Amino acid sequence: MNKLSLIVGLGNPGSEYAQTRHNAGFWYVQQLADQYRISLKNDPRFFGISGRGTIEGQEVRLLLPTTFMNRSGQSVAPFVKFFQIPVQQILIAHDELDMPAGTIRLKTGGGHGGHNGLRDIVPHIGADFHRLRIGIGHPGSREKVTGHVLGKAPQAEQNLLDQAIEQALQQTHLLVNGDVSKAMNQLNAFKPERG
Repeated sequence: MNKLSLIVGLGNPGSEYAQTRHNAGFWYVQQLADQYRISLKNDPRFFGISGRGTIEGQEVRLLLPTTFMNRSGQSVAPFVKFFQIPVQQILIAHDELDMPAGTIRLKTGGGHGGHNGLRDIVPHIGADFHRLRIGIGHPGSREKVTGHVLGKAPQAEQNLLDQAIEQALQQTHLLVNGDVSKAMNQLNAFKPERG
């Protein structure tokens, strides 16, 4: 039973990307930091914004890479190496095209699934970390994917995303204390309310 030592949120830096679907992982970690009063500070050593605090009695580090998404490994790999964090104690939160907006899934291990952030991280640290996958829906054709992930969700869809992230925040206490299967059951069964 591995307790979590590091929670990473994936996204793109800069105000022009702050509200885009690709930043769903950032939103989760930022809200987690707010909820547990963990201050996040620029950490140029690791090309990111990081913080350390206590979540449900467990000391946890938070990291938001400030490289662009497809260079996330440049931040995550040196951070993990410096603090000697076992890969099984890492949770990476990211947006997921192949799930409808408002769905959320917890998964351990596996490939990168075409996600550019994970694609850059896995060669550096391996694949055995936990993933918090936040569904953003698929635009229907491959040509529209870039515009979709780098676009802002309309309000009704944003409400679904916010509900999914709220559900993840409510289950984080299980995750940090190593009860991954219980957290997985709760998250994978979650259905957002459609307004």
